[in-house]
Amino acid sequence: MKIAFIKRNFSYYGGAERYLATFITQLKKEGHEIHIFANNWVNEDGVFFHKVNILPLSSFIKAYTFNKNLKINLKDFDSVISFERTTSQHIYRAGEGCHIRWLEIRSKIEPWYKKFSFKINPLHRYYLSIEKKIFEETPLVVSNSKMVKSEIIHYYGINENKIKVIYNGVDMKRFLPKNKEELRNKYNFPNDMRIILFVGSGFKRKGLDTLIKAFSIIKEKEILLLIIGKGDEKYYKKICTNLDIEKKIKFLGIREDIENFYALSDIFVLPTLYDPFSNAALEAMATGIPVITTKNNGVAELINNGKEGYIINNPLDYEELAEKIEITIKNAEEMGKYAKKKAEQFPIERASQEFMECIKTFFKFSP
Repeated sequence: MKIAFIKRNFSYYGGAERYLATFITQLKKEGHEIHIFANNWVNEDGVFFHKVNILPLSSFIKAYTFNKNLKINLKDFDSVISFERTTSQHIYRAGEGCHIRWLEIRSKIEPWYKKFSFKINPLHRYYLSIEKKIFEETPLVVSNSKMVKSEIIHYYGINENKIKVIYNGVDMKRFLPKNKEELRNKYNFPNDMRIILFVGSGFKRKGLDTLIKAFSIIKEKEILLLIIGKGDEKYYKKICTNLDIEKKIKFLGIREDIENFYALSDIFVLPTLYDPFSNAALEAMATGIPVITTKNNGVAELINNGKEGYIINNPLDYEELAEKIEITIKNAEEMGKYAKKKAEQFPIERASQEFMECIKTFFKFSP
């Protein structure tokens, strides 16, 4: 098949980007012709890239001009799949969930002036407008969790039959258990410490505030928190200093060798405010470490409390989070085995195959 993907920035950093890159690699192996419409990209052998110009003046202008300048003839491809909020596609993958739901969650925790800005901010107004159009007019919507499917139906009244749930897949060859002691020696982390890992870009949405507060009241003394991803490090380092825990927390930025940090850690914690489906959480599970996250994370649908990890009902409840971290630390090895076993049910090959079957079925395609 001749397949086109729409992704404003194509790279290998960030959960959604890694998922798309791995998915494309799998499709190439199956012999499909791959095209990508993007503004920025990392070159990939065997992939045809098409430049989409944008005006980089603001988040709103970037989003608006990307969609406006996206010139793609749907008849030229067997399938056009968009990972962005655009209006020219056969299939929209709702990887960012529902913006209206995200604003609803934020309205419960933000000050009044922020809530007011939601109504006048051009980016929010644009997202809400185009989101409605996308869900109503795109022939097929793929959500990466039942949570997101329910939100689309609830907020936009979309027929459930046009929404297909396909969980994200994980590269089981890359994300797998490794020798913990060797890795800790390699990165100069002590073997007698318990290590908690946080991975996420957009620290506020991913709940880093709550995690740091929880970390500050954990009774375990020999413990270390590793933070990987993009965010306002200066702001969060100041919080750590004020809580007198700065020596126990390390900010590591973006890592290309992320799989090694999963493998050297004991547990993975992501108290996210809203996450349609955290790839990082599934990667952690595949590496054999338990996951603690919130009910607002689609990956929570794969976790049984006390088995593969724990689900926190209130993303802001740092006391409950601290309690669950302490329990999980004591049972990390056993829970990690269950986490790995669960992740093995969702290899990237399965996600790729489900997506292809979805395409073939919907468009009556036959090889």
